[in-house]
Amino acid sequence: MLKNIRSIVVIALAAGLMWNCGGERVTQSEIGTEEQVVRPLSKLAVAHHKAQAMVMVTLHSDGTPVSGATVAFSRSIAGQTPDYQWSGTTDDNGQARVEITSGNGYYQARASQDGVEIGSWSSIPINTGYEVMLDLPIGRKAQVTGSSMRSLVTIGEGEAVQIRTVLAHIVVPTVATWARYSIELAIRDFGLIHGHEVELGEPIDGMCSPEGGRTSAEQVIADPQVVGVIGTLCSGSAVAASPLISAAGLVMISPTNTSPVLTSDLAGNASPDYHPGYFRTANNDLYQGQAAAEFAYNELGLRRMAAIDDGDPYTMGLTIAFGNAFQALGGVVAATARIEKGETDMTDVLTEFAAAGPDGIYFPLFESEGSPFAEQVREHDILKDATLITDAALLLSQFLVTPQSEGIYFAGPEPVHGANVNIATDKNGDAVLAEIQSTYGGSHTSPFWAHSYDAATLLLNAIEIVAREDDGKLYVDRAALRRELHATSGFQGLLGTLNCDEFGDCGTGRVNIYHHTDLNITDPAQLPVVYRFSP
Repeated sequence: MLKNIRSIVVIALAAGLMWNCGGERVTQSEIGTEEQVVRPLSKLAVAHHKAQAMVMVTLHSDGTPVSGATVAFSRSIAGQTPDYQWSGTTDDNGQARVEITSGNGYYQARASQDGVEIGSWSSIPINTGYEVMLDLPIGRKAQVTGSSMRSLVTIGEGEAVQIRTVLAHIVVPTVATWARYSIELAIRDFGLIHGHEVELGEPIDGMCSPEGGRTSAEQVIADPQVVGVIGTLCSGSAVAASPLISAAGLVMISPTNTSPVLTSDLAGNASPDYHPGYFRTANNDLYQGQAAAEFAYNELGLRRMAAIDDGDPYTMGLTIAFGNAFQALGGVVAATARIEKGETDMTDVLTEFAAAGPDGIYFPLFESEGSPFAEQVREHDILKDATLITDAALLLSQFLVTPQSEGIYFAGPEPVHGANVNIATDKNGDAVLAEIQSTYGGSHTSPFWAHSYDAATLLLNAIEIVAREDDGKLYVDRAALRRELHATSGFQGLLGTLNCDEFGDCGTGRVNIYHHTDLNITDPAQLPVVYRFSP
């Protein structure tokens, strides 16, 4: 088994400070810079046994470091006796690292040597989720000399490495369920990380919406012990989640997001909604739009197309990519339309399309809108014979069983080759799929389960590479983890060879066109492939 593809060990001890603790405002003199006063702070809520804040103390007397002293911290709570339960011992440079496992607020500190108190300080603001550089001059006021969001995650002896999933069990339950199965199995197959188990926590639902994306991201970053995220499932939620995840210093790897706005134009230019720390194993939709356009124009001989989206970054990105590619080939996009999410009456759209006289329609919609659209097209006097091309969002068993799905072409991910071996677990596609089905029951109904398995192993492998063990604890530098994922090259997964570019696109770029002609075939993996695209 090959887990350590490269040996990179990076530890960065940054410093951090919190403000607006418990509703109280910290003054400039207490924290050192005006910039720190005005920065916003998110409310954080995590388990109390975790290291929620890291304080790097420098203890000195008139500039001379004080070594061998115990520096202890207690929450400052009116009416309560101080309880100095967090402490560290200064080294030859007078420095000590102290982990705080309480919540936001003001703290007291005291230093003692050989059992004798040599200094005490009060009104020190510390909030969860940050790293603090704290200057403690004996006989003078404490000074915070630097602050930053926590980069270094400390995992205590016997504690687990924490990662999270942001899926969409309500909106796309089939995809979400199989993604979760694959991620859980990948964690089990990968095994311990330097002797530590990996915990997923409870699934977080991104709801396939901007609101869901923001809420899920806030929930993730509220726990400073989280090292990385697998998700989201929908581009619409990723657009809102990505900036928050990025600002917190985390990495997020999606198995299914495909909108170009999340990464780049594949020509070296960042898209407007790209944020550092975002990665995906799914393909950029520029590949899928190109594949569908080439198939429509070169293989089917279509020359006039209509296209529809619902305003979501995913569906809109696909229609734009398809339209640009189709027109570049010499075709005409005769009509475009946009519907609202949840809209099921397609009368106005179909009337507009019929007037344009297309010989094909491209409709990359989700099931709630895509299924009624296909049904009503088939019932329309003028459009009933138009060629219908859709995308992977409708590659679902529950849609393939419907009469309106018959005859439709689907652009979607390449089927997993059973012989492909994931280098991090030594499992091939056939073995993984068989294990998922035997463990959880049911049959394969989502085309993205392998993307989820590879996303999980990419993250776990990178964590293992950058993690450092010291004195029974494990340290993971989030910044180093981000760099390690960007450096991914030649990673052999179930999907094939994965390489992550500077904007987080790690997918193979390969796309298949499937043709559904037999309603008895409801497994997406069993649909006949009529066209293969490879960049």
